[in-house]
Amino acid sequence: MTALPVDGPTPVGPTYALRKRLPSGRLGDALFSVGLCARVPYFATVLPTVKVMEPGRCEVTAPKWWGIHNHLGTFHAIAACNLAEIAMGMLCEATVPTTHRWIPKSMEVEYLAKATTGLRAIAELATAPAVAGPGPESDTVPDFDAIAEGTEMAVPVRILDRSGKLVVRARITTWVTAR
Repeated sequence: MTALPVDGPTPVGPTYALRKRLPSGRLGDALFSVGLCARVPYFATVLPTVKVMEPGRCEVTAPKWWGIHNHLGTFHAIAACNLAEIAMGMLCEATVPTTHRWIPKSMEVEYLAKATTGLRAIAELATAPAVAGPGPESDTVPDFDAIAEGTEMAVPVRILDRSGKLVVRARITTWVTAR
C-alpha cells in the first residue's frame, strides 16, 4: 500500500501539521510522542513512540516495561488495545481532512500469541477508494467529498513483536462525518 499525498488540496489538521513541522527521526518522534501523551494522558501508560504518521499509515512502538505487564509477565492485552487505538487515531488525524471529524465506534481484537517483547502497531488503509464505495468491511480511505450523512471507516491494525511475529490483530471502526 502507498500513502496518500501529503500535500493536497485538503488542509491538514493541527495534529498532523505539528508532526510535519517537527524534525524527522528520533528527536521529532520523541517530541511528538511526549506531546501526544500530554494531550491524551491515558496513552502514556504504554510509553508510545509514533514512528510513522502519514495519510493512510501510522506506526507506533511501545516498549515492554513493568507497567504494561499482565500476571504472566507479558504485554497486557488491554495495553496492546491501547497501542492499537493510538495507531488508529494518529492515522485518522493524518488522513481525515479538517472538513470532517472522526470518532471511534467499535473495536474487534484477536489475541494471536503471547507478546513477550516490545510491540509495533501498524495501522494502514488502502489509498484508492473502493469501486463500490467504502463500507463497514472496507479498509480504504473514503471519498470525503461524498460523505453527506456520515460513514464508517474501518482501520485495520497489526501488532507485531520485535521478531516481526503478528501477536494481535485489531479492526477499529470509526464514524466519519462532515463538520
